[in-house]
Amino acid sequence: MAVSANRLELLQIADAVAREKSIDRTIVITAMEDAIAKAARSRYGAETDVHAEINNKTGELRLSRHMLVVDTVENPSNQISMDEARKRNPAAQLGDTIADTLPLLEYSRIAAQSAKQVIVQKVREAERDRQYVEYKDRIGDIVNGIVKRVEYGNVVVDLGRGEAIIRRDEMLPRETMRNGDRVRAFIYDVRREPRGPQIFLSRTHPQFMAKLFAQEVPEIYDGIVEVKAVARDPGSRAKIAVISRDSSVDPVGACVGMRGSRVQAVVNELQGEKIDIIPWSQDIATFVVNALAPAEVAKVVLDEDRERIEVVVPDAQLSLAIGRRGQNVRLASQLTGWDIDILTEQEESERRQAEFQNRTKVFMEALDVDEVVGQLLASEGFGSVEELAVVDEKELASIEGFDEDTARELQTRAKEYLGKIESELDAKRLELGVEDAIKDVPGVTTAMLVKFGEGGVKSVEDLAGCATDDLVGWTERKDGESKREPGILDGYEISREDAEAMIMQARVKAGWITEADLAAQPAAEAAPAETEATPA
Repeated sequence: MAVSANRLELLQIADAVAREKSIDRTIVITAMEDAIAKAARSRYGAETDVHAEINNKTGELRLSRHMLVVDTVENPSNQISMDEARKRNPAAQLGDTIADTLPLLEYSRIAAQSAKQVIVQKVREAERDRQYVEYKDRIGDIVNGIVKRVEYGNVVVDLGRGEAIIRRDEMLPRETMRNGDRVRAFIYDVRREPRGPQIFLSRTHPQFMAKLFAQEVPEIYDGIVEVKAVARDPGSRAKIAVISRDSSVDPVGACVGMRGSRVQAVVNELQGEKIDIIPWSQDIATFVVNALAPAEVAKVVLDEDRERIEVVVPDAQLSLAIGRRGQNVRLASQLTGWDIDILTEQEESERRQAEFQNRTKVFMEALDVDEVVGQLLASEGFGSVEELAVVDEKELASIEGFDEDTARELQTRAKEYLGKIESELDAKRLELGVEDAIKDVPGVTTAMLVKFGEGGVKSVEDLAGCATDDLVGWTERKDGESKREPGILDGYEISREDAEAMIMQARVKAGWITEADLAAQPAAEAAPAETEATPA
């Protein structure tokens, strides 16, 4: 390779590569300089500090050897003494660099091949950097490309100014692509990688469908209609929740389009995936009812602390509400972010009857009364002996069939029973080694002390060192499935806010913080109790 044959040839090559790879011409010239310098070092020695410079305008190439000015020369290939340096430049100082011009060379085939590899590597790195910079801010966009090749089920897509990949698990089920096919996909990640593609595409991502609707529905693109949530079972079925910011615009109708033209365009792109378009509601009960469509819902019961909802449906609607292999209820759960339990009206009736019988039995055993009295107390809404012990005596006496003496006797028996249970729990607490000081923490009951002892919390310091999750547990949601990890006080009606307040009070008693520190923190709002709602 004779680099001096044609000065303009180097610039022509640099221009051609820069245009083809869409990178800066200066990067290509720098890569060529590095390659020529590397090839020259194979002739002058690997330790020789050879530099190549190409004039950006004339294409003239200049080779030079740089030598560092030092006191004592240890490597004559790249160092020069002060005396020698000042013969060439009287103003030379320690640490300066002296440059010697080298003659241009005829390079061997091996040196030329090595130089080519350097150029190719530098250009490839520059191309990847350019792709990263160009696409890193486009995460969340839909792009069009042409299938370049298929490797082990993964599809490599040519985007024109970059190369991306759709992994096998990001393809729609039973979807096949061939070289030359046009494909539309969602950019969900752009990463710097040492090798391979940096742009990752998906056709199964929930936001892919949301973006397709934005392209087909002008109201979504203009911000009049907003997509609030999306849940997909790729290739089979999906649910999308929408809301309108303009009362005169129907969000569902806007997404469906004239004779279903808009939604059908999205369905065709997703290979026939069925789409339920649902009106979003701030009221979670209404939203869940809408999300379970086309099934009809009779009643819902919310547990807002655990983000769990119980849905009661007519017996004939059970299979429709659950869907094939649980698909409908699973998508509704993903869409709303709540765990959904579905019961038929008959199952709910049987459960309520069982609860009524259990409460009746508890009253009969605790108060030593007959079944009629136990049923009467249960039917009046008393759920526990504790409620009976603290209710106003006049309210209890107003129950049909009771008088003041009966009410007084029932409350006396209730308090005696609770005192007996309290004594048994306190004895068990002492047996577990739980200190008396924990009883003084506000909100802590004797029954909780037993749970603390069983959970290894035996002192105020132990309770102060707990986290809220340690007491009430935690729930992890992933891909629509929930994993519940119970806490020490699992089974008790205690909110996260109450548990946190209990821990903070323990830290005050342990001396970790002061009352002033506690007062400076924003007060936690009490979690709403379990409520029951029926759909409008």
